[in-house]
Amino acid sequence: MKKSVALLSGLVLSSTLFGGVVMAQDVGSTAIVRVPAESGSYCHMKFPALREDTLAWSQPVFDEAAGPIVDFYGSCNHDPLGIDEIRTQRRLMNQHDE
Repeated sequence: MKKSVALLSGLVLSSTLFGGVVMAQDVGSTAIVRVPAESGSYCHMKFPALREDTLAWSQPVFDEAAGPIVDFYGSCNHDPLGIDEIRTQRRLMNQHDE
């Protein structure tokens, strides 16, 4: 809880200083941060990686202990728990194991 409050406080402060719009979405106890680009069609997102042992599940879960380590820039419609993210993280895990 303290991490979420500190994260959201920092985001509000940074959005005030830099004039950006910050959107935080809570998924369980995990905060997903979305900062839309000026064009509005792209977002800068930060969220935790998925737990490696849940990548084969139909609904994987975030690795809460990892913190917001995925730094994503792309479509604002990107789903951090969606199939595209699962495939990306599986591929990265496989490359790491080699």
